[in-house]
Amino acid sequence: MSADRAAAATGWRSPRKLFHAASYLQYPFMAVACFYVVRPYFTGFASILADFNLALLHAGIAIGFSSLQDPTTTQNEISRKVWEDPGKGSWGIGIIAAIVVLALGGGLAGMYLADGSAWSQLAMGLVGLGLGMFGLLKTAIEMFEHHRLDRNPSRIDGVAHPSRAAGAAQPGEKA
Repeated sequence: MSADRAAAATGWRSPRKLFHAASYLQYPFMAVACFYVVRPYFTGFASILADFNLALLHAGIAIGFSSLQDPTTTQNEISRKVWEDPGKGSWGIGIIAAIVVLALGGGLAGMYLADGSAWSQLAMGLVGLGLGMFGLLKTAIEMFEHHRLDRNPSRIDGVAHPSRAAGAAQPGEKA
């Protein structure tokens, strides 16, 4: 019976893989956000603030779903290079943290301080975006801790990334 549990933990039903699969829900929500960004061009600009509010809200939901991905893997070579470098990774986390503070702060200020203004119409979308970015910040910190080369020297030898397998040519190297 314990072999069945071990197989289930490593199979498609493992929580990590289920959350990673759920992270793909980011794409339909981002498509909806893009729809609301371009909608005023086709229906008129009278409702542009309401459309942008919905675009920000759906983008925040999409970013929240993207934070469910597996932090032990990177999506592409650029992402890997950013999270392996301590300086670039720190900058990346700082930028994401600044966006979280600005979006949440601006959204909450708009909700409570700017009654009836354009800012108050975008407030809920900014809060949604800030909350999604907050989840992304947590995932970025985990990715940075897992991938940075100065604290994970075994990754330099290519153990943890398939593109750095023995015999694989690195960018700028001859095969």
